[in-house]
Amino acid sequence: MKTSSVRKASPLARVTGVFVYLFERLLPEPFVFAILLTILTAILAFVFAPKHTLPEVLTGWYGGIFQIFPFAFQMVLILVTGYALTSAPPVAALLRRIAAIPKTPRGAVALTVFVGLVTVTLNWGFGLVASAVFAREIAKRHRLDFAWLLAAAYSGFLMFPAGLSSSIALAQATPGSPLNITEKLTGAVVPLGQSLLAPFNLVPSILLFIVLPWLFSRMEPAEADRQPADQARLAEEDKPKPRAVSIGFGGVMDRAWILNLALVVAAFGYIGMQVAHGTFHLDINTLILIFLALGLLLHWRPIAYVDAVNNAARVTGSLLLQYPIYGGIMGMMTATGLAAVIAKWFIVISTPMTLPFWAFISSIIISIFVPSGGGHWAVQGPFIVPAAAALHVSQAAAAQAVGYGEGVANMIQPFWALPLLAIAGIGMRRVLGFTVMSFFVSLVIFGASVLFLVR
Repeated sequence: MKTSSVRKASPLARVTGVFVYLFERLLPEPFVFAILLTILTAILAFVFAPKHTLPEVLTGWYGGIFQIFPFAFQMVLILVTGYALTSAPPVAALLRRIAAIPKTPRGAVALTVFVGLVTVTLNWGFGLVASAVFAREIAKRHRLDFAWLLAAAYSGFLMFPAGLSSSIALAQATPGSPLNITEKLTGAVVPLGQSLLAPFNLVPSILLFIVLPWLFSRMEPAEADRQPADQARLAEEDKPKPRAVSIGFGGVMDRAWILNLALVVAAFGYIGMQVAHGTFHLDINTLILIFLALGLLLHWRPIAYVDAVNNAARVTGSLLLQYPIYGGIMGMMTATGLAAVIAKWFIVISTPMTLPFWAFISSIIISIFVPSGGGHWAVQGPFIVPAAAALHVSQAAAAQAVGYGEGVANMIQPFWALPLLAIAGIGMRRVLGFTVMSFFVSLVIFGASVLFLVR
């Protein structure tokens, strides 16, 4: 275990401390926050939405609760299969080796940000799980503020809209996609070269890799204010749980590696078939399948994988409780037309130069209520795409601006932080006190990009 020398908090750390103090005392628990947000959404719908009758609001709320069930279950499976994969002996050993590299708390936090940014760039689901598990490994070695560390890990999620698994960019590049609103309204498909490889996407991405590690290294709380993780608890939770060895035929089957291998062959056989037919697409379901297959392979025996999944499943309670509440919020926003009203407010004041910027700002506001890239774009896209066509603005830039808004809003909206917080076993309040700094920095970086780099 590494210890750090006593140092006073930097000016940036003191400013961050103010936000941490406020969030810890003013922000309710995530479930209560979701309920309050539900009430606020209903009030706004009654005041501003075109469909503002009580039956419309209640029907949208009810429908949204149950429409989100498939997505909620997908998120639980991403969390469980991803966590089980990272607990496999080869992966766990690799994470421990990387986590042993930094020698100081600042270096550890900077590396955690970097790991989060890299893994989320590759795939948001993988990054969300990997960065949380990596943060646990760091916390076992350094007595640093755990919320500071978790905020660093979660800030890597800012790369979601700019990375290779950006749901909006991939949808606009996929002909016939249900979410390819650009194609539906204009007949055009936006290739990834015009979105993910454009300067307005590459420049802010590079800046995040430079600025965020530096930012978090300067936010280290003073020693008197630190709240380190319970290292003994983390170590105990990550220990393999002993179980009685089954005997007889059942015990033999429990340890029959050939059964794991059969599922692995089936999974990668299906993926290979999709690649051969040119229909492969890395979506949430495919990612779950890959996590499942790799976990089965690396744990090798069925009973070992069952134990890993049982250990991972203990962190899913908060997701099962809160996702339906957010589903109701999304249902009200969509069914009453409230999200469309907000989007239109900003389109009215837009010019060819400022449309992407106002799309970005309106996206931040809508994302507080609809924190989902796909569902969010389904609401905002039908108004952004025609406006971009009328003003002769890049469709790729307009769509990405909506994605950036969601990414920035995620730093103050706990929806996507729930899996990470569940894995870490820590509350939300103190973490968001640190990520609010990521919010301000990314607001400037992405806002300047869509305002000055779009041509």
